[in-house]
Amino acid sequence: MSKKVAIIASNGGLFDAYKVFNIATAAAATDQEVAIFFTFEGLNLIHKEAYQQLPMPEGKEHFAEGFAKANVPAIPELVAMAQEMGVTFIGCQMTMDVMGLGKEAFIDGIEVGGAVTFLEFAKDADVTLTF
Repeated sequence: MSKKVAIIASNGGLFDAYKVFNIATAAAATDQEVAIFFTFEGLNLIHKEAYQQLPMPEGKEHFAEGFAKANVPAIPELVAMAQEMGVTFIGCQMTMDVMGLGKEAFIDGIEVGGAVTFLEFAKDADVTLTF
Protein backbone atom coordinates (compact mmCIF):
# COMPACT_ATOMS: atom_id res chain seq x y z
CA MET A 1 0.00 0.00 0.00
CA SER A 2 1.43 3.34 -1.01
CA LYS A 3 1.77 6.20 1.41
CA LYS A 4 -0.41 9.28 1.00
CA VAL A 5 0.55 12.93 1.24
CA ALA A 6 -2.22 15.53 1.64
CA ILE A 7 -1.28 19.17 1.02
CA ILE A 8 -3.40 22.28 1.58
CA ALA A 9 -2.27 25.27 -0.49
CA SER A 10 -3.94 28.35 0.98
CA ASN A 11 -1.31 30.96 0.12
CA GLY A 12 -0.60 32.12 -3.40
CA GLY A 13 2.88 33.58 -3.49
CA LEU A 14 5.88 32.45 -5.46
CA PHE A 15 7.67 30.95 -2.46
CA ASP A 16 4.45 29.17 -1.45
CA ALA A 17 4.24 27.67 -4.94
CA TYR A 18 7.79 26.35 -4.74
CA LYS A 19 7.11 24.78 -1.35
CA VAL A 20 3.89 23.11 -2.48
CA PHE A 21 5.15 21.75 -5.79
CA ASN A 22 8.60 20.78 -4.50
CA ILE A 23 7.07 18.64 -1.75
CA ALA A 24 4.37 17.27 -4.05
CA THR A 25 6.78 16.20 -6.80
CA ALA A 26 9.28 14.76 -4.30
CA ALA A 27 6.52 12.69 -2.71
CA ALA A 28 5.21 11.54 -6.07
CA ALA A 29 8.74 10.63 -7.18
CA THR A 30 8.98 8.32 -4.18
CA ASP A 31 5.77 6.51 -5.16
CA GLN A 32 3.51 8.31 -2.70
CA GLU A 33 -0.04 9.24 -3.62
CA VAL A 34 -0.40 13.02 -3.46
CA ALA A 35 -3.37 15.39 -3.48
CA ILE A 36 -3.24 19.17 -3.19
CA PHE A 37 -6.29 21.17 -2.08
CA PHE A 38 -6.05 24.74 -3.42
CA THR A 39 -8.12 27.25 -1.46
CA PHE A 40 -8.30 31.04 -1.14
CA GLU A 41 -5.06 32.63 -2.42
CA GLY A 42 -3.71 29.15 -3.07
CA LEU A 43 -5.92 29.06 -6.15
CA ASN A 44 -3.39 31.46 -7.74
CA LEU A 45 -1.03 28.50 -8.01
CA ILE A 46 -3.29 26.82 -10.57
CA HIS A 47 -4.99 29.87 -12.13
CA LYS A 48 -4.26 29.94 -15.89
CA GLU A 49 -2.88 33.48 -15.79
CA ALA A 50 -1.73 34.02 -12.21
CA TYR A 51 0.51 30.95 -11.94
CA GLN A 52 2.61 32.16 -14.86
CA GLN A 53 3.56 35.41 -13.16
CA LEU A 54 3.65 34.92 -9.41
CA PRO A 55 5.56 37.87 -7.98
CA MET A 56 8.81 37.58 -6.10
CA PRO A 57 8.20 38.68 -2.49
CA GLU A 58 9.24 42.26 -1.87
CA GLY A 59 12.83 42.47 -0.71
CA LYS A 60 13.61 38.97 -1.99
CA GLU A 61 14.40 39.88 -5.60
CA HIS A 62 17.95 38.54 -5.17
CA PHE A 63 16.49 35.02 -5.14
CA ALA A 64 15.63 35.31 -8.85
CA GLU A 65 19.30 35.00 -9.79
CA GLY A 66 19.73 32.05 -7.43
CA PHE A 67 16.76 30.22 -8.94
CA ALA A 68 18.23 30.77 -12.41
CA LYS A 69 21.75 29.63 -11.41
CA ALA A 70 20.37 26.51 -9.70
CA ASN A 71 18.25 25.62 -12.76
CA VAL A 72 15.10 25.60 -10.64
CA PRO A 73 12.13 25.08 -12.97
CA ALA A 74 9.53 27.82 -13.29
CA ILE A 75 6.18 27.22 -11.59
CA PRO A 76 4.34 26.24 -14.81
CA GLU A 77 6.99 23.56 -15.38
CA LEU A 78 6.64 22.26 -11.81
CA VAL A 79 2.86 22.18 -12.19
CA ALA A 80 3.17 20.15 -15.39
CA MET A 81 5.68 17.80 -13.73
CA ALA A 82 3.36 17.25 -10.77
CA GLN A 83 0.44 16.48 -13.06
CA GLU A 84 2.53 14.10 -15.16
CA MET A 85 3.54 12.32 -11.94
CA GLY A 86 -0.10 11.78 -11.01
CA VAL A 87 -0.54 14.45 -8.32
CA THR A 88 -4.24 15.23 -7.87
CA PHE A 89 -5.18 18.92 -7.89
CA ILE A 90 -8.44 19.86 -6.15
CA GLY A 91 -9.72 23.43 -6.51
CA CYS A 92 -11.94 24.54 -3.62
CA GLN A 93 -15.48 24.93 -4.93
CA MET A 94 -16.54 27.31 -2.15
CA THR A 95 -13.61 29.66 -2.74
CA MET A 96 -14.15 29.56 -6.50
CA ASP A 97 -17.80 30.46 -5.95
CA VAL A 98 -16.88 33.31 -3.59
CA MET A 99 -14.40 34.66 -6.14
CA GLY A 100 -16.80 34.18 -9.04
CA LEU A 101 -14.40 31.87 -10.87
CA GLY A 102 -15.33 28.79 -12.87
CA LYS A 103 -13.25 25.73 -13.65
CA GLU A 104 -12.30 27.28 -17.01
CA ALA A 105 -10.20 29.93 -15.19
CA PHE A 106 -7.82 27.23 -14.05
CA ILE A 107 -5.31 24.92 -15.70
CA ASP A 108 -6.59 21.77 -17.33
CA GLY A 109 -6.77 18.58 -15.34
CA ILE A 110 -7.97 19.87 -11.98
CA GLU A 111 -10.84 18.47 -9.97
CA VAL A 112 -13.27 20.84 -8.30
CA GLY A 113 -14.54 19.87 -4.88
CA GLY A 114 -15.19 21.01 -1.39
CA ALA A 115 -13.54 20.30 1.91
CA VAL A 116 -15.29 16.92 2.08
CA THR A 117 -13.63 15.88 -1.18
CA PHE A 118 -10.20 16.69 0.24
CA LEU A 119 -10.96 15.19 3.63
CA GLU A 120 -11.94 11.91 1.99
CA PHE A 121 -8.39 11.70 0.63
CA ALA A 122 -6.69 13.16 3.72
CA LYS A 123 -8.45 11.03 6.33
CA ASP A 124 -5.88 8.28 6.05
CA ALA A 125 -2.91 10.31 4.78
CA ASP A 126 0.47 9.53 6.26
CA VAL A 127 1.58 13.15 5.93
CA THR A 128 -0.57 16.29 5.91
CA LEU A 129 0.97 19.69 5.21
CA THR A 130 -0.35 23.22 4.89
CA PHE A 131 1.31 26.05 3.01
